[in-house]
Amino acid sequence: MSLTLTVDGERWRAHLRQVADTHPGLAPVVKGNGYGFTLGRLARKAQWLGVDTIAIGTYDEIGHVAQRFDGSLLVLTPWRPFGAALDADGVQDPALARRLVHTVSRVEDLEALLTRQPDARFVLERMTSMQRHGMTARELWAAARVLADRPHARLEGIAMHLPLAQGSHLSEVTRLMNDVVAAGLRTTTVWVSHLTDGELTALGASYADYTIRPRIGTSLWLGDREALSVTATVLDVHDLERGDAFGYRARTAPKSGHLLIVSGGTAHGIGLEAPTGESSIKARAATLARGGLDAVGFVRSPFSIDGKQRLFAEPPHMQASMLFLPSGARVPAVGDRIDVRVRYTATAFDRVVVS
Repeated sequence: MSLTLTVDGERWRAHLRQVADTHPGLAPVVKGNGYGFTLGRLARKAQWLGVDTIAIGTYDEIGHVAQRFDGSLLVLTPWRPFGAALDADGVQDPALARRLVHTVSRVEDLEALLTRQPDARFVLERMTSMQRHGMTARELWAAARVLADRPHARLEGIAMHLPLAQGSHLSEVTRLMNDVVAAGLRTTTVWVSHLTDGELTALGASYADYTIRPRIGTSLWLGDREALSVTATVLDVHDLERGDAFGYRARTAPKSGHLLIVSGGTAHGIGLEAPTGESSIKARAATLARGGLDAVGFVRSPFSIDGKQRLFAEPPHMQASMLFLPSGARVPAVGDRIDVRVRYTATAFDRVVVS
Protein backbone atom coordinates (compact mmCIF):
# COMPACT_ATOMS: atom_id res chain seq x y z
CA MET A 1 0.00 0.00 0.00
CA SER A 2 2.96 2.27 -0.61
CA LEU A 3 4.57 4.53 -3.15
CA THR A 4 7.73 2.50 -3.68
CA LEU A 5 11.10 3.17 -5.28
CA THR A 6 12.62 -0.14 -6.34
CA VAL A 7 16.33 -0.22 -7.15
CA ASP A 8 18.23 -2.86 -9.10
CA GLY A 9 21.01 -2.87 -6.52
CA GLU A 10 23.71 -4.60 -8.57
CA ARG A 11 23.20 -2.32 -11.56
CA TRP A 12 22.95 0.82 -9.41
CA ARG A 13 26.10 0.01 -7.45
CA ALA A 14 27.99 -0.71 -10.66
CA HIS A 15 26.99 2.71 -11.99
CA LEU A 16 28.07 4.44 -8.77
CA ARG A 17 31.43 2.70 -8.88
CA GLN A 18 31.94 3.60 -12.54
CA VAL A 19 31.26 7.30 -11.86
CA ALA A 20 33.60 7.31 -8.84
CA ASP A 21 36.38 5.53 -10.74
CA THR A 22 36.22 7.97 -13.67
CA HIS A 23 36.03 11.15 -11.56
CA PRO A 24 39.10 11.48 -9.31
CA GLY A 25 38.45 13.64 -6.30
CA LEU A 26 34.69 13.10 -6.51
CA ALA A 27 32.55 14.73 -3.80
CA PRO A 28 29.08 13.15 -3.99
CA VAL A 29 26.27 15.64 -3.41
CA VAL A 30 23.96 14.43 -0.63
CA LYS A 31 21.23 17.01 -0.07
CA GLY A 32 17.50 17.74 0.01
CA ASN A 33 15.43 14.57 -0.08
CA GLY A 34 18.50 12.52 -0.99
CA TYR A 35 17.38 12.38 -4.63
CA GLY A 36 14.52 10.18 -3.42
CA PHE A 37 16.80 7.67 -1.64
CA THR A 38 17.01 9.62 1.68
CA LEU A 39 20.08 11.39 2.98
CA GLY A 40 21.09 8.56 5.29
CA ARG A 41 21.16 5.94 2.56
CA LEU A 42 23.27 8.15 0.27
CA ALA A 43 25.68 8.97 3.08
CA ARG A 44 26.22 5.25 3.69
CA LYS A 45 26.69 4.68 -0.03
CA ALA A 46 29.28 7.49 -0.18
CA GLN A 47 31.11 5.75 2.67
CA TRP A 48 31.02 2.54 0.62
CA LEU A 49 32.49 4.38 -2.37
CA GLY A 50 35.46 5.41 -0.23
CA VAL A 51 35.34 9.15 -0.95
CA ASP A 52 36.82 11.54 1.60
CA THR A 53 34.19 14.31 1.30
CA ILE A 54 30.49 14.68 0.61
CA ALA A 55 28.71 17.93 -0.23
CA ILE A 56 25.55 18.53 1.78
CA GLY A 57 23.01 21.24 1.09
CA THR A 58 22.46 22.93 4.44
CA TYR A 59 23.65 22.95 8.04
CA ASP A 60 20.35 21.38 9.09
CA GLU A 61 21.30 18.24 7.14
CA ILE A 62 24.42 17.54 9.22
CA GLY A 63 22.55 15.37 11.70
CA HIS A 64 21.18 13.14 8.94
CA VAL A 65 24.59 12.19 7.55
CA ALA A 66 27.27 12.68 10.21
CA GLN A 67 26.82 9.24 11.81
CA ARG A 68 26.65 7.48 8.44
CA PHE A 69 29.69 9.02 6.74
CA ASP A 70 32.96 9.66 8.57
CA GLY A 71 34.69 12.00 6.13
CA SER A 72 34.51 15.76 5.59
CA LEU A 73 31.14 17.50 5.22
CA LEU A 74 31.26 20.38 2.72
CA VAL A 75 28.17 22.58 3.26
CA LEU A 76 27.02 24.09 -0.04
CA THR A 77 24.82 26.84 1.43
CA PRO A 78 27.11 29.79 2.20
CA TRP A 79 27.98 30.49 5.82
CA ARG A 80 26.21 33.51 7.29
CA PRO A 81 26.62 35.04 10.78
CA PHE A 82 23.11 33.96 11.79
CA GLY A 83 20.76 30.98 11.90
CA ALA A 84 21.77 27.36 11.51
CA ALA A 85 25.34 28.26 10.53
CA LEU A 86 25.95 29.68 14.01
CA ASP A 87 24.41 26.58 15.57
CA ALA A 88 27.03 24.54 13.72
CA ASP A 89 29.73 26.62 15.41
CA GLY A 90 28.53 25.17 18.67
CA VAL A 91 28.80 21.51 17.67
CA GLN A 92 29.61 19.71 20.90
CA ASP A 93 31.63 16.92 19.31
CA PRO A 94 35.09 18.36 18.50
CA ALA A 95 35.72 15.60 15.98
CA LEU A 96 32.53 16.48 14.10
CA ALA A 97 33.36 20.19 14.21
CA ARG A 98 36.70 19.45 12.55
CA ARG A 99 34.92 17.64 9.72
CA LEU A 100 32.85 20.66 8.67
CA VAL A 101 33.94 22.64 5.63
CA HIS A 102 32.07 25.92 5.23
CA THR A 103 31.34 27.74 1.98
CA VAL A 104 32.11 31.47 2.22
CA SER A 105 30.78 33.80 -0.45
CA ARG A 106 31.31 37.27 1.07
CA VAL A 107 34.43 38.93 2.44
CA GLU A 108 32.60 40.21 5.52
CA ASP A 109 31.47 36.65 6.27
CA LEU A 110 35.03 35.40 5.97
CA GLU A 111 36.12 37.90 8.60
CA ALA A 112 33.18 37.03 10.85
CA LEU A 113 33.76 33.28 10.55
CA LEU A 114 37.47 33.54 11.35
CA THR A 115 36.80 35.83 14.29
CA ARG A 116 34.52 33.17 15.75
CA GLN A 117 36.64 30.21 14.67
CA PRO A 118 40.24 31.11 13.71
CA ASP A 119 41.02 27.57 12.50
CA ALA A 120 37.81 27.08 10.47
CA ARG A 121 37.90 24.97 7.34
CA PHE A 122 36.24 26.66 4.36
CA VAL A 123 36.12 27.15 0.61
CA LEU A 124 35.71 30.51 -1.08
CA GLU A 125 32.93 30.58 -3.65
CA ARG A 126 33.61 32.49 -6.87
CA MET A 127 30.60 34.13 -8.50
CA THR A 128 29.65 32.53 -11.84
CA SER A 129 27.09 33.42 -14.49
CA MET A 130 24.48 31.79 -12.26
CA GLN A 131 24.60 34.98 -10.17
CA ARG A 132 23.51 33.12 -7.04
CA HIS A 133 26.31 33.31 -4.48
CA GLY A 134 29.98 34.17 -4.74
CA MET A 135 32.81 36.67 -4.80
CA THR A 136 33.93 38.84 -7.67
CA ALA A 137 37.56 38.87 -8.79
CA ARG A 138 38.12 42.04 -6.74
CA GLU A 139 36.61 40.35 -3.67
CA LEU A 140 38.89 37.35 -4.09
CA TRP A 141 41.83 39.76 -3.84
CA ALA A 142 40.28 41.24 -0.69
CA ALA A 143 39.83 37.73 0.76
CA ALA A 144 43.50 37.00 0.07
CA ARG A 145 44.44 40.09 2.09
CA VAL A 146 42.24 38.94 4.99
CA LEU A 147 43.84 35.50 4.95
CA ALA A 148 47.36 36.92 4.89
CA ASP A 149 46.89 37.90 8.54
CA ARG A 150 45.13 34.66 9.54
CA PRO A 151 47.79 31.93 9.63
CA HIS A 152 45.52 29.35 11.26
CA ALA A 153 42.70 29.64 8.72
CA ARG A 154 42.29 26.48 6.65
CA LEU A 155 41.38 27.42 3.09
CA GLU A 156 40.29 24.16 1.40
CA GLY A 157 39.85 25.53 -2.12
CA ILE A 158 37.77 27.66 -4.45
CA ALA A 159 34.21 26.64 -5.35
CA MET A 160 32.44 27.30 -8.65
CA HIS A 161 28.78 26.45 -9.22
CA LEU A 162 28.05 26.64 -12.94
CA PRO A 163 24.55 26.84 -14.47
CA LEU A 164 22.84 23.97 -16.27
CA ALA A 165 22.64 25.91 -19.54
CA GLN A 166 23.46 24.16 -22.78
CA GLY A 167 26.80 24.79 -24.41
CA SER A 168 30.35 24.70 -23.14
CA HIS A 169 31.37 26.28 -19.84
CA LEU A 170 35.06 26.23 -20.74
CA SER A 171 35.44 29.88 -21.68
CA GLU A 172 33.72 31.01 -18.47
CA VAL A 173 35.67 28.59 -16.28
CA THR A 174 38.95 29.64 -17.88
CA ARG A 175 38.21 33.28 -17.09
CA LEU A 176 37.26 32.40 -13.52
CA MET A 177 40.37 30.27 -13.07
CA ASN A 178 42.56 33.13 -14.25
CA ASP A 179 41.00 35.27 -11.50
CA VAL A 180 41.78 32.57 -8.95
CA VAL A 181 45.40 32.33 -10.04
CA ALA A 182 45.82 36.11 -10.01
CA ALA A 183 44.43 36.42 -6.47
CA GLY A 184 47.38 34.43 -5.12
CA LEU A 185 45.33 32.47 -2.62
CA ARG A 186 46.98 29.70 -0.61
CA THR A 187 45.23 26.82 -2.36
CA THR A 188 45.49 24.74 -5.50
CA THR A 189 42.12 23.00 -5.16
CA VAL A 190 39.02 23.94 -7.14
CA TRP A 191 35.58 22.44 -6.49
CA VAL A 192 33.26 22.54 -9.51
CA SER A 193 29.64 21.66 -10.22
CA HIS A 194 27.90 20.92 -13.54
CA LEU A 195 30.91 20.44 -15.80
CA THR A 196 30.85 17.68 -18.38
CA ASP A 197 33.51 14.98 -18.41
CA GLY A 198 35.12 16.64 -21.41
CA GLU A 199 35.20 20.01 -19.66
CA LEU A 200 36.74 18.46 -16.55
CA THR A 201 39.46 16.85 -18.65
CA ALA A 202 40.19 20.08 -20.50
CA LEU A 203 40.27 22.10 -17.29
CA GLY A 204 42.67 19.64 -15.66
CA ALA A 205 44.97 19.79 -18.66
CA SER A 206 45.00 23.60 -18.77
CA TYR A 207 45.63 23.96 -15.04
CA ALA A 208 47.81 20.99 -14.27
CA ASP A 209 49.06 22.55 -11.03
CA TYR A 210 45.51 22.54 -9.64
CA THR A 211 43.42 19.69 -8.28
CA ILE A 212 39.95 19.79 -9.82
CA ARG A 213 37.31 18.20 -7.59
CA PRO A 214 33.87 17.58 -9.15
CA ARG A 215 30.76 17.76 -6.99
CA ILE A 216 28.23 15.43 -8.59
CA GLY A 217 24.67 14.63 -7.55
CA THR A 218 22.08 13.86 -10.22
CA SER A 219 24.32 12.05 -12.69
CA LEU A 220 25.78 9.97 -9.85
CA TRP A 221 22.68 8.88 -7.95
CA LEU A 222 20.17 9.03 -10.83
CA GLY A 223 22.48 8.55 -13.79
CA ASP A 224 21.22 5.06 -14.68
CA ARG A 225 17.43 5.45 -14.75
CA GLU A 226 16.99 1.87 -15.98
CA ALA A 227 18.11 0.71 -12.53
CA LEU A 228 15.21 2.56 -10.91
CA SER A 229 11.46 2.03 -10.99
CA VAL A 230 8.59 3.62 -9.10
CA THR A 231 5.27 1.91 -8.44
CA ALA A 232 2.03 2.62 -6.60
CA THR A 233 -0.52 0.18 -5.18
CA VAL A 234 -4.11 -0.04 -6.38
CA LEU A 235 -6.13 0.36 -3.16
CA ASP A 236 -9.69 0.28 -4.51
CA VAL A 237 -11.61 -0.03 -7.78
CA HIS A 238 -15.18 1.28 -8.26
CA ASP A 239 -17.54 1.07 -11.23
CA LEU A 240 -18.72 4.43 -12.54
CA GLU A 241 -21.67 5.29 -14.73
CA ARG A 242 -21.98 8.56 -16.56
CA GLY A 243 -23.20 11.22 -14.14
CA ASP A 244 -22.12 9.40 -10.96
CA ALA A 245 -20.69 11.73 -8.33
CA PHE A 246 -17.38 11.04 -6.63
CA GLY A 247 -14.55 12.63 -4.68
CA TYR A 248 -14.18 15.58 -2.32
CA ARG A 249 -15.74 17.97 -4.80
CA ALA A 250 -18.59 15.71 -5.95
CA ARG A 251 -17.52 15.83 -9.57
CA THR A 252 -19.55 13.72 -11.96
CA ALA A 253 -18.23 11.05 -14.29
CA PRO A 254 -18.19 12.29 -17.92
CA LYS A 255 -18.76 8.75 -19.15
CA SER A 256 -18.84 5.20 -17.86
CA GLY A 257 -15.66 3.58 -16.65
CA HIS A 258 -13.87 2.88 -13.41
CA LEU A 259 -12.54 4.93 -10.53
CA LEU A 260 -9.18 3.74 -9.25
CA ILE A 261 -7.84 4.71 -5.84
CA VAL A 262 -4.05 4.38 -5.81
CA SER A 263 -1.32 5.09 -3.26
CA GLY A 264 0.61 8.33 -3.71
CA GLY A 265 -0.60 11.89 -3.15
CA THR A 266 0.49 15.40 -2.36
CA ALA A 267 2.41 14.27 0.74
CA HIS A 268 4.65 12.31 -1.63
CA GLY A 269 4.94 15.17 -4.12
CA ILE A 270 2.41 13.70 -6.57
CA GLY A 271 0.63 16.43 -8.50
CA LEU A 272 2.92 19.16 -7.19
CA GLU A 273 4.66 20.43 -10.31
CA ALA A 274 7.74 22.62 -10.07
CA PRO A 275 8.76 24.91 -12.97
CA THR A 276 11.07 23.10 -15.37
CA GLY A 277 12.72 26.19 -16.83
CA GLU A 278 12.04 25.03 -20.38
CA SER A 279 11.45 27.95 -22.72
CA SER A 280 10.78 26.18 -26.03
CA ILE A 281 7.52 26.70 -27.90
CA LYS A 282 6.72 23.00 -27.45
CA ALA A 283 7.20 23.20 -23.67
CA ARG A 284 5.00 26.30 -23.43
CA ALA A 285 2.31 24.66 -25.54
CA ALA A 286 2.34 21.63 -23.25
CA THR A 287 1.85 23.91 -20.23
CA LEU A 288 -1.11 25.62 -21.90
CA ALA A 289 -2.59 22.25 -22.80
CA ARG A 290 -2.35 21.03 -19.22
CA GLY A 291 -4.03 24.22 -18.06
CA GLY A 292 -6.87 23.67 -20.50
CA LEU A 293 -7.37 20.10 -19.35
CA ASP A 294 -7.44 21.25 -15.74
CA ALA A 295 -10.14 23.79 -16.51
CA VAL A 296 -12.53 21.05 -17.61
CA GLY A 297 -11.50 18.53 -14.99
CA PHE A 298 -9.13 16.29 -16.95
CA VAL A 299 -5.45 16.29 -16.00
CA ARG A 300 -2.93 13.67 -17.03
CA SER A 301 -1.48 11.94 -13.99
CA PRO A 302 1.98 10.39 -13.58
CA PHE A 303 0.36 6.97 -13.05
CA SER A 304 0.53 4.56 -16.00
CA ILE A 305 -1.45 1.43 -16.80
CA ASP A 306 -0.41 -0.70 -19.78
CA GLY A 307 2.05 2.01 -20.82
CA LYS A 308 -0.54 4.81 -20.96
CA GLN A 309 -0.67 7.68 -18.52
CA ARG A 310 -4.12 7.84 -16.95
CA LEU A 311 -6.13 10.91 -15.98
CA PHE A 312 -6.66 12.22 -12.49
CA ALA A 313 -10.35 12.01 -11.64
CA GLU A 314 -9.78 14.96 -9.27
CA PRO A 315 -6.74 16.63 -7.73
CA PRO A 316 -4.67 14.15 -5.69
CA HIS A 317 -5.39 13.72 -1.99
CA MET A 318 -2.68 13.81 0.65
CA GLN A 319 -1.68 10.12 0.48
CA ALA A 320 -3.79 8.71 -2.34
CA SER A 321 -5.00 9.68 -5.79
CA MET A 322 -8.18 9.03 -7.76
CA LEU A 323 -7.77 8.01 -11.39
CA PHE A 324 -10.42 7.72 -14.09
CA LEU A 325 -10.18 4.64 -16.29
CA PRO A 326 -12.53 4.66 -19.28
CA SER A 327 -14.57 1.65 -20.35
CA GLY A 328 -12.63 -0.79 -22.49
CA ALA A 329 -9.32 -0.33 -20.69
CA ARG A 330 -7.90 -3.19 -18.64
CA VAL A 331 -8.87 -2.75 -15.01
CA PRO A 332 -6.15 -3.72 -12.51
CA ALA A 333 -7.14 -5.56 -9.36
CA VAL A 334 -6.87 -4.27 -5.83
CA GLY A 335 -3.32 -4.94 -4.70
CA ASP A 336 -1.79 -4.66 -8.18
CA ARG A 337 1.11 -2.30 -8.66
CA ILE A 338 1.16 0.30 -11.42
CA ASP A 339 4.02 2.40 -12.77
CA VAL A 340 4.53 6.02 -11.73
CA ARG A 341 6.68 8.64 -13.42
CA VAL A 342 8.05 11.10 -10.86
CA ARG A 343 10.65 13.78 -10.35
CA TYR A 344 12.97 12.03 -7.89
CA THR A 345 14.26 15.22 -6.26
CA ALA A 346 10.70 16.28 -5.40
CA THR A 347 9.24 12.93 -4.30
CA ALA A 348 9.08 11.33 -0.85
CA PHE A 349 8.72 7.57 -1.15
CA ASP A 350 7.09 5.40 1.50
CA ARG A 351 9.58 2.64 0.81
CA VAL A 352 12.93 2.34 -0.95
CA VAL A 353 13.72 -1.27 -1.82
CA VAL A 354 17.28 -2.01 -2.97
CA SER A 355 17.81 -5.54 -4.25
